[in-house]
Amino acid sequence: MRERLGERLPKFSDEEKKLLRNSVDFVGLNHYTTRFIAHVMRNHDRNDFYQDQQIERIVNWPEGDVIGERAASEWLYIVPWGIRKVLNYIAQKYHNPPIYVTENGMDDEDSPTSPIHEMLDDQKRVVYFKGYLAAVAQSIRDGTDVRGYFAWSLLDNFEWAQGYTKRFGLVYVDYKHGLSRHPKSSAIWFSHFLKGGERKEDKED
Repeated sequence: MRERLGERLPKFSDEEKKLLRNSVDFVGLNHYTTRFIAHVMRNHDRNDFYQDQQIERIVNWPEGDVIGERAASEWLYIVPWGIRKVLNYIAQKYHNPPIYVTENGMDDEDSPTSPIHEMLDDQKRVVYFKGYLAAVAQSIRDGTDVRGYFAWSLLDNFEWAQGYTKRFGLVYVDYKHGLSRHPKSSAIWFSHFLKGGERKEDKED
């Protein structure tokens, strides 16, 4: 790491090292998707972050099948088992600190021509949250100290360089009509889930 990054690495005094060691109150994990990783000397990705690590991000199994169904963003694949693996890794590597999943979710493509009832029927997101929450629960049963979970996002929002073209919200925001808000199927499912209820379709899953 020192050879690759050189002066970009921070330097800590002995006193600062003592202050930092075992000083974490909790780990906040933002997690959306999973990749396979391989070592490469030169990455075709233009991002220096991946160049420095000398890694290649792979979305296919060796047999050729994709790692999971893709959401709207090209980088976001639905891989519930990935969050269990990373939670368990943090627990094993760092002496099982308290963990909060501070962001977890997926996006739909905005479709200005689709009727609103179609935009509200976000069944893929319902399946996403069922899978990821089940994986978090499995990690807790494995012994991981997960204290909290936050879905991203309550509302559709301005999504970085993609602007309003991607919708992560449990609640649909109508940008053309006064920012009116409409709960999606995922919001209704989440409300039921948090109240401990179980709908007929949940029992059949």
